[in-house]
Amino acid sequence: MSPPLLVILGGLPGTGKTTLAGELARATGAVLLRIDTIEVAIWRADPTAPVDDKGYQAAYGVAEDNLRLGRTVIADSVNSIETSRSAWRAVAARAGAAACEIEIVCSDRAEHRRRVETRAADIDGFDPPTWREVETREYEPWPSATLVIDTAGRELADCVAEIRRALGRGAQP
Repeated sequence: MSPPLLVILGGLPGTGKTTLAGELARATGAVLLRIDTIEVAIWRADPTAPVDDKGYQAAYGVAEDNLRLGRTVIADSVNSIETSRSAWRAVAARAGAAACEIEIVCSDRAEHRRRVETRAADIDGFDPPTWREVETREYEPWPSATLVIDTAGRELADCVAEIRRALGRGAQP
């Protein structure tokens, strides 16, 4: 039996990672952990308290529980800094799971901006970031990414198929 797998998806808002994560989870039966959903739930519980990294911390715990059960977990979050990426890798290591880091990008700046500016909130209480917020967000290079998927001008199914091929080859750092 192969070890459980943690698929660590990341990329700036508007690159298509949430759409990809959902479709990949649907196609594979994996557990999907979306940081936006978790953070909004935390905010709803106490709108006066800062969310900080509570969403990530909660997701790390839920991911580890599911990996220990042998499930594949897809983590959908921006992962803009190495600190969050290394924390995800540590979750996989503690659970005895393989990890595959996938950076999602949109190389067509105009398309990326259009996506951000026309994105509708799909979680009640969640305000998608503005283009200015995306442009100015801290985002560290991701040299440990196993795979980089450029969604510009590509069909969702093609991107999902590319990820599934990589996962089928046992893609991991």
